[in-house]
Amino acid sequence: MKVLIVGGVAGGAGAAARLRRNDEKAEIILFEKGEFISFANCGLPYYIGGTITDRAQLQLQTPQAFHARFHVDVRVNNEVLRVNPAERTVTVKNHTSGEIYTERYDKLVLSPGASPIRPSMPGMEKNHVFTLRNIPDTYAIYDHIEKRKPRTAAVIGAGFIGLEMAENLAHRGVKVSVVEAAPHVMAPIDLDMAHTVHNYIRGAGMGLYVGKKCESFTEDTVVLEDGTSIPADMVILSIGVTPETRFLEGSGVELGRRGEILVNEQLRTNVPDIFALGDAATVTNIVTGNTQVIPLAGPANKQARVVADVICGKDAKYKGSQGTAIMKFFDLVVACTGEKEENLKANEIPYRKIFTVSANHAGYYPGGTQMMIKTIFSPGSGEVLGAQIVGGEGVDKRIDDLANAVRFGLTIYDLQEMELAYAPPFSSAKDPVNMAGFVAENVLEGTMVPFYPEDVAHIPADAVRLDVRNREELMDQGTIPGFMNIPLNELRHRLNEVDLTKEIYVSCQVGLRGYVAQRLLTQLGAKVYNLSGGYALYSAYARDQKGLADSGHKNCTACGMQEKK
Repeated sequence: MKVLIVGGVAGGAGAAARLRRNDEKAEIILFEKGEFISFANCGLPYYIGGTITDRAQLQLQTPQAFHARFHVDVRVNNEVLRVNPAERTVTVKNHTSGEIYTERYDKLVLSPGASPIRPSMPGMEKNHVFTLRNIPDTYAIYDHIEKRKPRTAAVIGAGFIGLEMAENLAHRGVKVSVVEAAPHVMAPIDLDMAHTVHNYIRGAGMGLYVGKKCESFTEDTVVLEDGTSIPADMVILSIGVTPETRFLEGSGVELGRRGEILVNEQLRTNVPDIFALGDAATVTNIVTGNTQVIPLAGPANKQARVVADVICGKDAKYKGSQGTAIMKFFDLVVACTGEKEENLKANEIPYRKIFTVSANHAGYYPGGTQMMIKTIFSPGSGEVLGAQIVGGEGVDKRIDDLANAVRFGLTIYDLQEMELAYAPPFSSAKDPVNMAGFVAENVLEGTMVPFYPEDVAHIPADAVRLDVRNREELMDQGTIPGFMNIPLNELRHRLNEVDLTKEIYVSCQVGLRGYVAQRLLTQLGAKVYNLSGGYALYSAYARDQKGLADSGHKNCTACGMQEKK
């Protein structure tokens, strides 16, 4: 059996290695149009920033080492130009020699990846504009910083790579501005969770321009569509990627409207004996059931195993993806899994949501920080549909628990039952994931009726607005305009100050004391709403509305206790 593989990074190299483990006799040829195979593209920003210092560490395998271990014919600088299924051949150009030749196949695996979107804009040639997708891109950016020593930079596009590049440019002493055309940074999360990220970007000393498009360039500025000029001696374009599938024109391989390769659950294309995987191929979203592209390294590696197994006669299937991802931005960590609220609305899928604020470890153990968790779940069964977390240490652990919940169809009741590792330096006896389950159950049972920061402006004029935090907290942190203060511990003795015949909207710091107040007042006959996420979430929302900066996540103390200064 002769197998040709187009593309030699995560998906292609993984498929080649698995094929060899399955079949020692197969002839395997791996084509890579670039110079490098199996490189750590997720680590590229960290070489630019100086965290990774050895260039060789970016290469997980060299062509020579890969051939020695797996006996795969690795052909770098060889680009597949055309696919001819009728003749079962591909046309290849050797960029080193200039030779164009054909190669026959029994099975063809397409893992061409995706290339950065680089639109033509006025003045682009005057500035130093870079994209980051591969090792040569990395070297070009690194060498430019070393030689030209730019003082300012603009990062256009604030996804994972964009923000990672912003951080690493700052580590090199460059003053950075971040520009994002969408209403908020990081498309996989919702706006309500992005508020904290926005404030943190500003707190890191960076300029932030959201909802604004780049229109043109000069030699030392980026000009936005509203006329704003941003200082930029260099520019990183990080506005997305497009599948590298132009070589499939005329092949009969069915593509989507963006050029993505359409495949079934066995990663077969519509053409017999041609398979596709990775950033250029579609997957099924396990929450919505939609077909889409989710360009992540983890799914690509899993797809590589499936393709190799199917080619070797196994009944393997790729069951879909949920887009689990995580990013570090200085000491802020942002993670997500499953579907976000914006997409559920667009797909008309019913859902409920809660925000919980928890410590990364036991509150009495020193050095703790808070994490904000947004949990989205079905209003009927309670099935977990998605989650997003913004915080610091411990975010990775919790998003993995919630990712498993999404993957295996668990409910918010299952979150309560998860028996998770506990010791004071690592967690609390009620882990943040357990707490999300408890609060979500309260919402489904109606014992906690939430409202959200975006609802504050629409609270009825005659409603009671009640903040149950301690007076010192209000003095230190502020309060929501119009909310009167009765500390929770005094509420039972000051009920005469609360009109129980009116709707009551309660706020506290994170939602816990607000829930206790809600239970008390509800049992006295009042109709009560509790601010989900508390003043912590509202404050992030309000500060972002004003364009203010923040540290992102606070040191954690027991609820209602003041941090010692």
